[in-house]
Amino acid sequence: MTEAKKSLRVTQVHSAIGRKADQGKTLKAMGLGKIGRTVELVDNPSVRGMIFKVKHLVEVEEI
Repeated sequence: MTEAKKSLRVTQVHSAIGRKADQGKTLKAMGLGKIGRTVELVDNPSVRGMIFKVKHLVEVEEI
């Protein structure tokens, strides 16, 4: 049997305005950029690192 890949639902809840430029670029790389936008991402170490970098701007939910 194949194991189902875990996913994360990431929602941007704060603006990147006034933050360091790399944080805004990280949001864009994740498919975010506007408050309220939600994306589903595969749960892996690289995505977790991106979330850690902008953890104060997003909400994360495991699905």
